[in-house]
Amino acid sequence: MRDYDVLLYGAGGFTGRQTVAYFAAHAPPGLRWAIAGHRRSTLEAARQAAAAQLRDADLIVAASQDQAAVDAAVSRTRVVLSTAGPFALYGTPIVDACVRFRTHYVDITGESPWMREMAARYHEPARAGATRIIPACGFDSIPSDLATLLMSRHFRDTLGVACAEVRTYFQYSGGLNGGTVASLLNMLNNPQRRAEGDSAPQPRDGRIRMIKAPRFDDALGTWIGPFVMAPTNTYVVRRSMMLTDEWQHPYGPTVAYQEAMKYDPPLARLKATAAAAGLVLLFATLKQPATRRLVQRFLPKPGTGPSAATMDDGWFTCEVIGLGADGRRAQGAIGYDGDPGNRATTVLLCESALALAVDAEALPGGPACGGVLTPATGLGDVLVARLRAAGMTVEIPAKEGTRA
Repeated sequence: MRDYDVLLYGAGGFTGRQTVAYFAAHAPPGLRWAIAGHRRSTLEAARQAAAAQLRDADLIVAASQDQAAVDAAVSRTRVVLSTAGPFALYGTPIVDACVRFRTHYVDITGESPWMREMAARYHEPARAGATRIIPACGFDSIPSDLATLLMSRHFRDTLGVACAEVRTYFQYSGGLNGGTVASLLNMLNNPQRRAEGDSAPQPRDGRIRMIKAPRFDDALGTWIGPFVMAPTNTYVVRRSMMLTDEWQHPYGPTVAYQEAMKYDPPLARLKATAAAAGLVLLFATLKQPATRRLVQRFLPKPGTGPSAATMDDGWFTCEVIGLGADGRRAQGAIGYDGDPGNRATTVLLCESALALAVDAEALPGGPACGGVLTPATGLGDVLVARLRAAGMTVEIPAKEGTRA
């Protein structure tokens, strides 16, 4: 028997401190958990800030560069929850240890090149060890992944027809934390690694329809444009499609996926055009080392993030439209009243870890299932139920009498 059910790794960082607070408030009685990270001082601060009853909680110092310390920490727990990014810099030793010690793993990475690398290196060993390695368990990319799973299944199992397409339309308000910025900058600083990740084999890219420019969307009756997280989210959805195809429980033989930002009237076209131009300008600026260093001065630093008021006032909605092979249409929605990159991500990540720790017998594929998975394939309906219980809207399809 291991010492802990869940180890919160990276608990001294901005998002890590929020996971500690969430577990202090929501961990079920009897759950054994501890916090870990690079520096004792930041871990002590996270423990003190969470709640008085946690002041004696176990604290483990294990820098990711110290593989022996990481191994010692990972071997003591059944599940690792990691918020220690950039994951391309700090995540691989943690995943490596989890695969070797058969410890389940979740994180909040949005770094698709690193996810591709982990899948290529560790999928088969993790599958052989019945170990679930599940990246992207935050706002990137649970809403997109679960939306595709639930809508495709609704058409197949309830309507009795193949789903031809799933479309998601995002709107949100919130702040940016330093960890997200650091991960983005690290990817931009390593173009060779990004190119190597992009060259890895991918499942049927024709099933992914990227929105690259503003356009009028007939299904919504308003303008849409590119979504900044679409490259990450569509990678995760593609991987879910590939895995379910391999398991012979496919979403559908021809289902396609598309996601975009939605802009409401008035001036929807102008909003979409301005936002798309802003994205192009931002990434052009960040790709050049000289201008990147200049812009960096004004961006949040690692360990920092928006105020509590900003996070509490934030929100996101993900409208979902499914189109059937016979022309029928279904609607749904996923949403949360809280900053998507911080408040919602904390709920998504923590409930993913609790699904692994508490509901293992009910997870997709049963206890013997393993590999480098996705939220949909590794957590599925168990996570959907947990998110609803945690206050998140997950209505796919939409209830009768409601409009997605």
